[in-house]
Amino acid sequence: MKIVDIKATTVAVPLEAPLRHASGAHWGRFVRTIVEVVTDEGISGWGELGGGGESAEAAVKGLLPYLKGHDPLQLEQLRWKIMNPVASLYNSRMQVHAALEMACMDVTGKALGIRACDLIGGALRESIPFASYLFYRYGNEEQGFGDEFSADALVAEAKRQKQLHGFKSHKLKGGVFAPEHDVEVFSAIAEALPGDRFRLDPNSVWSVEESIWVANQIGHIRNDYFEDPCFGLEGMRRLRDRISIPTATNTVVVNFEQLAACIKHDAVDVILLDTTFWGGLRQAYKAGQVLETFQFGASVHSSGELGIQLASMLHLGAALPNMSFAADAHYHHLLDDIIVGGKLKYVDGEIALPKGPGLGVEVDREKLAQYAAYYREVGGYTYDRDPQRPDWYSIQPEMRYADPAGR
Repeated sequence: MKIVDIKATTVAVPLEAPLRHASGAHWGRFVRTIVEVVTDEGISGWGELGGGGESAEAAVKGLLPYLKGHDPLQLEQLRWKIMNPVASLYNSRMQVHAALEMACMDVTGKALGIRACDLIGGALRESIPFASYLFYRYGNEEQGFGDEFSADALVAEAKRQKQLHGFKSHKLKGGVFAPEHDVEVFSAIAEALPGDRFRLDPNSVWSVEESIWVANQIGHIRNDYFEDPCFGLEGMRRLRDRISIPTATNTVVVNFEQLAACIKHDAVDVILLDTTFWGGLRQAYKAGQVLETFQFGASVHSSGELGIQLASMLHLGAALPNMSFAADAHYHHLLDDIIVGGKLKYVDGEIALPKGPGLGVEVDREKLAQYAAYYREVGGYTYDRDPQRPDWYSIQPEMRYADPAGR
C-alpha cells in the first residue's frame, strides 16, 4: 500500500452564533482544511486541521513529493519525514503532520479492518464524556441563538445544553469581560446546576494576581480545574503554588520539551491534549503516557473541530488510561458537519467511539463540496479580531475588557 495523492479542501461550516473569546471571536463559522490521502489501492483516508485558504492547501499539497510512494502504515517514518527538528526550525509542520497522520491512520485502519485507536494500543472505553462549552455569544437573528452576556443568559444556555445533550461538566470561556463578571456568571451556572462539575478558561489574559483573586472567589465550587488563567509556565507555576484549585493548560504545554519542563517544575496539574496542536493523535497519546508515568492529569482538548478531528479526539479519549476529566468540544455549536450521516450524537453527555475501521467516519463528498462553496462565498475570518469591536485588540495581561451590556 502506497500513497499516490494528497488533496486539500478548505471548508466553512456555520455555527449557531458567533463565539467570543479573550483574543477575539469565531465569526459564526469554523474554517477547516480537509485533507485526503489516496493510496494505490484506491482507499482514501481523511484528516483535518484548523484554518484554510490557498496557503493552507498549498502547504498540505506541497508535501506530496515527500510522501508519494510512502506506506501509510509507517507512521514513525511519516513523523520524521515531515516534522524532523531541523526542517521545523524553518517551517513548522505540526498541524499539517497531524492532519496527514490522521489520514494515514484512517487509511491504514480501513486496509487492515481495525480502528485508529487499535494502532496505539486499543480502547479502554467505548464512550467518551464531554463538557459543555459555554461562550459569550453574539446574536444570530436567522438562527435565533446567541446574545448571551449576562449571568441569567448563560445559566439558561447551560440548562439548554444539559437538556439537549446531557452534559455533567460545564466549561465557561471567560476573559471577554472583567474578572468580576466571569466570577458572577460562573458562580451562577454552578448554583443552577448542583451536582455537576465546572471549569473556567479565560484564555491566559489575566495576571497571576488577578488569577489568584478569581481562584479565591470560586474555590468553593466543584471545579474540575482552572484552565489557563495566566500565561507562561512560570506564571502558571506561581499561580499553582498559591491556590487550591487544580490548574490546567492547553497553551503553554504543547510539545515534549514544554512537557518535560512542566513536570520538572510542577508547573501545571492537568495537560489538555490536542490531536492537532501536538502534531497528531499518536503524539498526543505518547504525551498521555508520559503524564501517566508521572501521575499528572490528562484530558482531551478541542480546537474547533469538525467530525474528522472529533473522531481523532474520540480515539485519543478511548485510549488514554489517565483521562481524568470530561473532554472539551466545540462540536455542539455546529449547525452541520461534513461526515456521512450528519453530526455525531451526544447521549448522556458522551459520544460513542465510532465502530468502523480507521477513524470510523466517512466524508460526505456532497457536503464537502457544499461547504467548500460556502467558504468561497463567506471567506475566512481573523481569529484574534472581534467583528463588532473593529479597533479593539487584546493586551495581555492588561486586558481591555468588553462592556457586560454587550461590547
